[in-house]
Amino acid sequence: MTNSDVLRRVRYILNLNDSKMISIFKHAESDVSREQVSNWLKQDEDPEYILIRDADLAKFLTGLIIEKRGKRDGEVPASEKKLTNNIVFRKLVIAFNLKSEEVLEILGKADLRVGKSELSAFFRKPTHKNYRDCKDQILRNFLIGLQAKLAEENVSS
Repeated sequence: MTNSDVLRRVRYILNLNDSKMISIFKHAESDVSREQVSNWLKQDEDPEYILIRDADLAKFLTGLIIEKRGKRDGEVPASEKKLTNNIVFRKLVIAFNLKSEEVLEILGKADLRVGKSELSAFFRKPTHKNYRDCKDQILRNFLIGLQAKLAEENVSS
């Protein structure tokens, strides 16, 4: 998945408008313009489309964590310069304050069965012997399942 795919899906899942997205970036002490956000969200074929860089998506995800969970005391944590699917996955899990059972349930909503040990391998350090790369399919299915879970919650409330 590209960074723009992730940004588009999160925006859609949470029904965020441009102003809200800009405020999420501000949580991570990043000033972005409405034009930047708009160009990041355009379809790939659009001539004005710009791929969002790793550092910018990392700031958005850090801002999303602060938006959803509140600001911690002290400085805003530094955002990564280079992102992997594993980091994106971990940041989304943190932002939505999900436990491993909930993540497994979310993946199940997208018809993807993953074991608890396999799931924990995605969140290990890359140097750990049991570390496993998070493939696009896992991240994509997590976002699909998260969308389904949040839609269910909105219907029941």
